[in-house]
Amino acid sequence: MDDNFDEQIKELLKMRIKESEEKAELAAKLIRANKELVIQNEEKSKLSAELNIASKAQGEFLVNISHELKTPLNVIFSIAQLFDVYCKDGSLDDNKNSIVEYIESIKQNSYRLAKIINNIVDLSKIEAGFFKLNLSNHNIVTVVEETVMAATTLIEGKGLNITFDTDIEEKNIACDAERIKRIVLNLISNSIKFTESGDEIFVNVIDKNEFVEISIKDNGIGIEEKYLDVIFDRFKQVDKSLSRNAEGTGVGLSLVKSIVELHGGNIYAQSKFGEGSTFTIRLPAGKVLDENIIYSNVAKNGNEIIRVEFSDIYS
Repeated sequence: MDDNFDEQIKELLKMRIKESEEKAELAAKLIRANKELVIQNEEKSKLSAELNIASKAQGEFLVNISHELKTPLNVIFSIAQLFDVYCKDGSLDDNKNSIVEYIESIKQNSYRLAKIINNIVDLSKIEAGFFKLNLSNHNIVTVVEETVMAATTLIEGKGLNITFDTDIEEKNIACDAERIKRIVLNLISNSIKFTESGDEIFVNVIDKNEFVEISIKDNGIGIEEKYLDVIFDRFKQVDKSLSRNAEGTGVGLSLVKSIVELHGGNIYAQSKFGEGSTFTIRLPAGKVLDENIIYSNVAKNGNEIIRVEFSDIYS
């Protein structure tokens, strides 16, 4: 009898212990589930905030794009209307001098439209993984110097000086020469936009053995420190006003960064507000054994490329 009672007590204790263990395990599961739920909610909140920021940035970008597209289109359309008046009243010959100026304005604004479209298309290609480089070995010093010389010729009369300097005469690296010219022109264009007449822009090529540094320095208005971390973000434009000294969609620096990174390099900015900015590109100094020809450069007109890249600088 006593033995049976003891066995019953033992079984009862085992049951209680098992129940306690199950309850403890269930409580632990609930705690883990609650923690996971908290983490999920935090991640959702973070994702929602990021989506809101991205949505706002894209909204601002669309406003800028609309403004950028409208401005040159309005100019071209207005000139077309004026030409229509000249044709109807037979005053074309009387307005020859004005017509020449208007045609130049049409070209300038067409270049602006081309730049906007080129930038948007190229960014879309990069996002989709379709943007390819023509990699071949080039003397990077010559590539940059020729670009600077061509840009200097085009901005004659603006009261700005562009000075080129280098610590080497030759440094052959694997790069897409046309894309390098384009990003150098983009950075020079930015410097021109925010530099007053009489100031200087300095372009340097420096040999760092395994890397080559290309720096574009100006003594213009500079960039506030709080913006330095975001100026390369897609759709980001520091000056959001619609009455700027120069135009821009807010994709130029993002595109520059993407092209530099496709080369295996990086870009960073240093600036002091009111004193000027320096943009530095670092490109690896490696070479390729086999050239990767994706597109032909034969049809590209150097002066036209510069006019496209400088098209959003007001005369």
